[in-house]
Amino acid sequence: MTVTLRAMSEDELALLVERWQERFAGNIAPARGLSPDEAVVQARKDFADLLPDGVRTENQLLFIAEADGERVGALWLTTRSPDGSAAAWIHEIEVEESQRGKGFGRAIMLLAEEECAQRGIDAIRLNVFGPNTTARNLYESLGYDVLTQRMGKRLTTG
Repeated sequence: MTVTLRAMSEDELALLVERWQERFAGNIAPARGLSPDEAVVQARKDFADLLPDGVRTENQLLFIAEADGERVGALWLTTRSPDGSAAAWIHEIEVEESQRGKGFGRAIMLLAEEECAQRGIDAIRLNVFGPNTTARNLYESLGYDVLTQRMGKRLTTG
């Protein structure tokens, strides 16, 4: 099955951003020591800062992944890394729940690499939260290396 990327519409982005913010808030709450409510506020702020003009935001590439005309996922790629490095950054890669385990995540990642190469970008970076072993395994199998690693431990007091 051939996977392709097409530009995301504003309506599609609106639906995805809601889900992405929710997932991001769930990840940053324990990672940053935030309450669930604080994490939601922070996620909304981060997304608003990154996508002020929606799908027309400069340096942001938003795609829907399709296989034989059926939506199988989405990709949010920026041509400028938020860490200041000369690399693209994957903010979101998502495979529709019903399509997981079929190789679409790998295909979308390879298409992201092609997109970057066509634009003269020779590196991609991303963040993956520790508990997401499926994603970590995918990235490692594609040759991505760990560049930094933060660790933490919750202490009991009393």
